[in-house]
Amino acid sequence: GPGRRRGRAGRGLSRLSPSGPPGRLVDVLLGRRLRLALDDRIEIEYREVLARPKLGIEPIRRDAFLAILQFQEHVIALPWPHRVPLDEEDVVFLEVAAQTPALTVVTGNLKHFPPGCRGPVTVLSPRAAWEWFVALGVV
Repeated sequence: GPGRRRGRAGRGLSRLSPSGPPGRLVDVLLGRRLRLALDDRIEIEYREVLARPKLGIEPIRRDAFLAILQFQEHVIALPWPHRVPLDEEDVVFLEVAAQTPALTVVTGNLKHFPPGCRGPVTVLSPRAAWEWFVALGVV
């Protein structure tokens, strides 16, 4: 249900420490060298999860991340025509990724996107995404 999904997102977003791959990716977003694709459903989830005091995210990092959302790629996602993930609520990330040239989802929860439900979308861990961006010279 919705509580479960937000809980998983909370664990992923709570890893926004400056030194790990998720935090490094946020730094690249803040530096405007990379753009995040999202729709209203994902933005609402980010805002709700990052507002939770129990996650211990530094307010300055949370506020900076939320402030850049207006400059990111806001898409109108179409319904997912492929098999949906085990948790149907995760399909929003695939729907949004399918509307972008990169066709990529970066998640700390790879098991929530088994290969059979990914369609044309590539699903990467934050570490794999960071290494890919370094190899491409984006960072």
